[in-house]
Amino acid sequence: MKPFNPFSLTVSVPPHRHCGVTVRSRMLIILLAMVPAAAMAVTQYGIAGFRVMALSMATAVLTEIVCDKFMGRESQISDLHAMFVGLAFAFLLPASAPWWLVTIGSASSIILGKMMFGGLGGSPFCAPLIGWALCRISWPAFMDIDATMLTMDLVYPLAQLKNFGLQAVTATDAQALFLGKQLGGLGVVQIAGVLMGGLVLVMRKHISSIIPVGVIAGVIITAGLFNMIDPEVYAPPVFHLLTGSTIFGAFFLATDGPSSPNRQIPMLLFGMLVGIMIIIIRVYGIYPDGVPFAILLANLFTPVFERIRPRSFGKR
Repeated sequence: MKPFNPFSLTVSVPPHRHCGVTVRSRMLIILLAMVPAAAMAVTQYGIAGFRVMALSMATAVLTEIVCDKFMGRESQISDLHAMFVGLAFAFLLPASAPWWLVTIGSASSIILGKMMFGGLGGSPFCAPLIGWALCRISWPAFMDIDATMLTMDLVYPLAQLKNFGLQAVTATDAQALFLGKQLGGLGVVQIAGVLMGGLVLVMRKHISSIIPVGVIAGVIITAGLFNMIDPEVYAPPVFHLLTGSTIFGAFFLATDGPSSPNRQIPMLLFGMLVGIMIIIIRVYGIYPDGVPFAILLANLFTPVFERIRPRSFGKR
């Protein structure tokens, strides 16, 4: 007879076996996936782009340290999430953003988008978008492309479409847009780099492909319907995919774990809602790029999507 082992009756909460993935390792992979777009942004905008990204990341890290100290909790900056929030927020800004705007927006992303809800995993919204929305509403003039940036051999296709109609962007080269030859958020418009990083995250299974597919499908279907109604007024789907922060939002923002659903059907519906709202905001809204607001609005519906669950086994 075997001796009694008191630990054989120990009851603990799952998971009982760890997969080996930590928050730090996940954030590190995501940061590395953002490197191609960041490198393209620095190549295109020079020291101005590097300044915005470095200042935003430093502000996010320092803000989280101060918040942890104020809340009397052990600092969690080693998990690299603050660096991701800072870099993602910087990607949404123009390279001409003043230092105080970068600082306020990055700090707000941490305070209002993360720490106010208790830290990582508690916020119902994607944290970088909170800071972006605050700056977009409070200081719209500084969030727009500076006049000095317009002297570059680049176009701002979404603003041209909004202000002058489809005729102003008919000559836009799709290949140039894909390679980041456009104005907008300094990192999000680097479509080639963003797509490369996003595919790496999908292949390494750090994010599910369902939400990005849903976002892209929503954009294609909605933009396609508008284009079919009047092809002389509404831009085709390819234009909307290659401009603004559509691809970045699909792979890096809409897939934010705490603020998005975690089941297949809800994830697909969530992604499609984001894609649909992107086009609706771009067509009827006052903002040229509707991606951040579309994701924030979809975040509000995450609890509703989470109620879509498979039927219990044996239930009639």
